[in-house]
Amino acid sequence: MSAILALARPEIVALKAYSHASWDPAFDRLHANELPWRAETDRTRAGLNRYPEPHPLELAARLAGLYGVQPAQLLPGRGSDESIDLVVRGFCRAGVDNVIICPPTFGMYSVAARIQGAEVREVPLVREHGFALDAGAVLAACDANTRVVFLCSPNNPTGNTLEPAAVEQVLVALANRSLVVVDEAYIEFSGAESLAASLHRFPNLVVLRTLSKAFGLAGARVGSMIADPEIVALLSKVIPPYSIPQLTIEAVFATLAPAQLAIQRERVSQVRAERERLRAALGSKSSVKKIWPSVANFLLTDFAAPEEALAAARAAKLLIRDMRSVSPQSLRISVGSPEQNDRLVRSLA
Repeated sequence: MSAILALARPEIVALKAYSHASWDPAFDRLHANELPWRAETDRTRAGLNRYPEPHPLELAARLAGLYGVQPAQLLPGRGSDESIDLVVRGFCRAGVDNVIICPPTFGMYSVAARIQGAEVREVPLVREHGFALDAGAVLAACDANTRVVFLCSPNNPTGNTLEPAAVEQVLVALANRSLVVVDEAYIEFSGAESLAASLHRFPNLVVLRTLSKAFGLAGARVGSMIADPEIVALLSKVIPPYSIPQLTIEAVFATLAPAQLAIQRERVSQVRAERERLRAALGSKSSVKKIWPSVANFLLTDFAAPEEALAAARAAKLLIRDMRSVSPQSLRISVGSPEQNDRLVRSLA
């Protein structure tokens, strides 16, 4: 057994995966108890009366090509949330193991850990240094039962990229000791290179990617866990069969067509331009006290009177995120269309 699999829950390593009905679209199906007729409203290519591919290999191959990895290194799931849950369930023993998170950060890391019964240890980002990662403090918080360290880069809700050298320091120090999960949900907006290119150097690295943000498929719920093939194979036993619906699979293939990818790149460029225009417009308002640097598609903004800003946005039929759990004055503003951004700025006048 490899050093990485030795970190996993023994019962998951020993688990025999569910034996699903064989899947071959070239055959008529009389083995899965499906209805032989489509619904009248069904306009899909494959038919919604049939189960989708149990573990969609063609989808995994297409996503692997998008991210520049091998299909064996990628496991599709229902958004990044399912990948987070799979990692925790596969590697954390309830009541024994712990995970490290670096607040302020994405809330699902701690939720998934607590559902599994794992201890959550918090090592805050250093606010005084622009929410920087304190690699030394992360490593000091780890012990023999630390199974997963969650890092988000660009970080949600602060919008900054974690220093690559600090992330690498954690990866090197925790080799053969813990998984380091780097969530890159917003990386397309930053222009940074994905850490997936470093998988060959770090067997304990897990990278999370999603089509929810830059690709406009939040409602389709498609994420990718990119990791060593042993980790992918292990967690493939845990993920339920048929987890990606046929409607979603076909939507992904259509969205990743070359012509659509060109449109997607243009929209990312538009968001980045609007982010800077919105930053400048907000910066001119006396009610705005600080706009934190961001390479994502949102701006963490400190207001003199955040409750009034929330109310003003609602009056303009706009929702912005209350982040006063991060700091008493912080709100998070997603970059919208030019019209939406202008309406928000006017509401704060």
